[in-house]
Amino acid sequence: MKKRYLVLENGSIYEGVAFGAEKASVGEVVFNTGMTGYQEVLSDPSYCGQLVTMTYPLIGNYGINRDDFESIEPAAKGLVIRELAEEPSNFRSERSLNEFLIQKGIPGISEVDTRRLTREIRNYGTIKGYFTEAGADLDKATVLAELSSTDLPTDQVASVSIKRSYASPGRGKRVVLVDFGMKHGILRELNRRDCDVVVVPYNATANEVLSLNPDGIMLSNGPGDPKDVPEAIELLNGVLGKVPVFGICLGHQLLALACGGNTFKLKFGHRGGNHPVKSLVTGKTFLTSQNHGYSVDPESLKGTDLEVTEIALNDGTVEGLRHKKHLAFSAQYHPEASPGPEDSNFLFDDFIDMIQQQSRKEIHHA
Repeated sequence: MKKRYLVLENGSIYEGVAFGAEKASVGEVVFNTGMTGYQEVLSDPSYCGQLVTMTYPLIGNYGINRDDFESIEPAAKGLVIRELAEEPSNFRSERSLNEFLIQKGIPGISEVDTRRLTREIRNYGTIKGYFTEAGADLDKATVLAELSSTDLPTDQVASVSIKRSYASPGRGKRVVLVDFGMKHGILRELNRRDCDVVVVPYNATANEVLSLNPDGIMLSNGPGDPKDVPEAIELLNGVLGKVPVFGICLGHQLLALACGGNTFKLKFGHRGGNHPVKSLVTGKTFLTSQNHGYSVDPESLKGTDLEVTEIALNDGTVEGLRHKKHLAFSAQYHPEASPGPEDSNFLFDDFIDMIQQQSRKEIHHA
């Protein structure tokens, strides 16, 4: 077994056992509180550029299968765990987690005190980290100097979005899905409702989207700071009021920015499948799957046409928005789950209902 070190920019050092790819890696260190779903987490494009710490102690026990991927090529920079299950036991398993990481060039470190690391992130805030090459000696001064001089990328959405549009045909309503780093679970839910889906790149213009004659527009999840995607603001300004819009995660934040709101970076983000959200409309509470490092500033929404429909019970942050004049709404969490609870899956049905509402209006005014 080869050693590997995780060095944080504040000088903390975690020694562990290397697995996965043997290369070094730099990224933003975050933690996920899910007990299962490591395959979906690793393949979620929203983890682009991040070293993901799993708080559940045993990872890899059910292996990797062909069906649970959220993207074809993972964008995570590394995986931090307590204990690695090297021999998975599951009838769906096709390979081990270690084999998968080697194949995809993602380094991992095990035998780390992930409880201590998580507490440190919660106290310090999200922090840059460095994975040393497997088996390499640690030169702390050199590593810290590299961390200090390394800026995290701001083109994360561009790096994970598709380059060319494609269709996922259906016989129902036509939905244009804007890919900011889309999880395949979103596409699966639309296909399940027989939507005729056209997936377009993050920098598609309003004219390009409207030329596809959509019945509705969906804004996907994605990595990084929503303010790094000005193209999406221009798109939204050109389609709001013309076509029903539903935003998920990053799409939720982009809707807020387009309508005059503001966003800010959370101290350590929300990542996991056990986050309670309360609806201010119905009073009901449900568990959600979340993965985001930024949030909408509720004070910035005063004077805009957006109203808050849901809040996080853990910290009171904005979880849902609805436009007062146009057919548009959004959710900070992931109604498609993958991984996580499916309590909020009904939002896809609400979106279809909104599209049908728009269709009835057009027929009435025809």
